[in-house]
Amino acid sequence: MSPIHSDFIQTLLTAHENPKNRLPSREAVEFFIRELLGVLLPQLAVAGPYSSAREIEAILAMLHVRLEDLLGNFPSKDGEEEPHRQHNEMVAQEFFAGLPQLREALLLDAAAVEAGDPAAESQDEVIAAYPGFYAIAVYRIAHELARRGVSVLPRLMTEYAHRITGVDIHPEATIGESFCIDHATGVVIGQTTVIGRGVKVYQGVTLGALSVSRKLRHQRRHPQVGDGVVIYANATILGGDTAIGEHSVIGGGAWITSSVPPRSVVYNRSKVVVRGEDAPPDFIA
Repeated sequence: MSPIHSDFIQTLLTAHENPKNRLPSREAVEFFIRELLGVLLPQLAVAGPYSSAREIEAILAMLHVRLEDLLGNFPSKDGEEEPHRQHNEMVAQEFFAGLPQLREALLLDAAAVEAGDPAAESQDEVIAAYPGFYAIAVYRIAHELARRGVSVLPRLMTEYAHRITGVDIHPEATIGESFCIDHATGVVIGQTTVIGRGVKVYQGVTLGALSVSRKLRHQRRHPQVGDGVVIYANATILGGDTAIGEHSVIGGGAWITSSVPPRSVVYNRSKVVVRGEDAPPDFIA
């Protein structure tokens, strides 16, 4: 006999029976991501590269059903199940019809990472081993669902990538082609961020909001970053009115809350003081 009061047990049962709480399991979401990336990119295939067209057709058909199942875990807002089911089928069909374009976007990202990192031996290495690329890949999958009006599920996807890579990209952010995240850990890209083509960011970069008030949740709160911008480690760029002009370079540790013109260089100047031989060890000028 449980020592917990029966009223509390009933409260828990009611919570479990509430349709609003029926979300897909983390395991189901992660399985879909791993298997989809594995068929799109043989370097990430869970059981090794596929060997026949029939095998690829079968895995894609299975994933199509899985996506419909994942979408079906969310109750309809109006309570009408048939229109809700039809909507989920349409979203799944549109998503899978767009896989060729999605794969091309992933390959452009991999090429950008390889081009931007002298340590990269090949695109195969980037795809198989680089956490920054993996976080971008999961984001691109989630974004395709988010832009079709799917809620919660895209966030579960990007939080999976966040957990294993240290990169937090909101699925509703807009990121152009050939995006590169180098070293990855600690990168944060907020919901209304807009990033152009060919942008490169390093570890610890934050593209965030100046205010976290929920009253502003339907407004642009995060910065815009133009084409070809490079943002070095631990730079912080905040605010919905903040725009970084194309082909600018933002130095490491910079704190930016106002717009920067195109082709600018923003950096923190280091101060170097040579202490004398008689100065104490903790001498500060």
